[in-house]
Amino acid sequence: MQIFGVDIGGSGIKGAPVDLTRGDLADERHKVLTPQPSTPDAVADGVKEVVDHFGWTGPVGVTFPGVVAGGATIRTAANVDKNWIGTDARALLGERLGGLPVTVLNDADAAGVAEMRFGAGRDRRGTVVLLTFGTGIGSAVFVDGALVPNTELGHLELNGHEAEKRASSKVKDDEDLSWERWARRVTKYLAHVEMLFSPELFIIGGGVSRKAHKFLPLIEGIEAEIVPAQLQNNAGIVGAAMQAAKGTEG
Repeated sequence: MQIFGVDIGGSGIKGAPVDLTRGDLADERHKVLTPQPSTPDAVADGVKEVVDHFGWTGPVGVTFPGVVAGGATIRTAANVDKNWIGTDARALLGERLGGLPVTVLNDADAAGVAEMRFGAGRDRRGTVVLLTFGTGIGSAVFVDGALVPNTELGHLELNGHEAEKRASSKVKDDEDLSWERWARRVTKYLAHVEMLFSPELFIIGGGVSRKAHKFLPLIEGIEAEIVPAQLQNNAGIVGAAMQAAKGTEG
């Protein structure tokens, strides 16, 4: 079974059909730059461009980098235009896609759902925290496999700063931090999250997960196991498609 997944990020909008049997992309993903300003209408046009690239006519799952209430209404928009707040994203995107069935969920929650089913969190019990390092820091928390949605732990205050303003991969690039300096910041952040949630496992996702060998060995003093996401930066697309598939069941 194939369902289409789209991952909206602060810098790019990417999507592809997903093979839900394998938990992997069924075709090479297509990506467009996130428009600036990233208003609801402009981003919806970007999503349409990605979906139209494949001529897709079925259900579509879409991630959003913020709190998504009731699978529809956007409550926060830290890394996209603030006009998203209060927008019914499901209705907007459904209309823009010509009436296709649309499912919307938080981007890190989507990545987490995919990793727990097909990736690094498969068959893991207890508390698992997935963190995506990109334009910001996204989070997904699972307890015995069940998702606690919209946690948004990237906005925790750490030493007087919002965590994602100190330790996202964008900050690493913007400040030209070495892997060693960035790993120290990530370590402080992980220690803070560990104090709050006492997870058995951290899964590190986002685009930077492709370079996990450069920074994970530098992280010390964390009791929880730390592993890179296995689906890497495709996890959000896969998780979005998984969520959309639920709407087709029954």
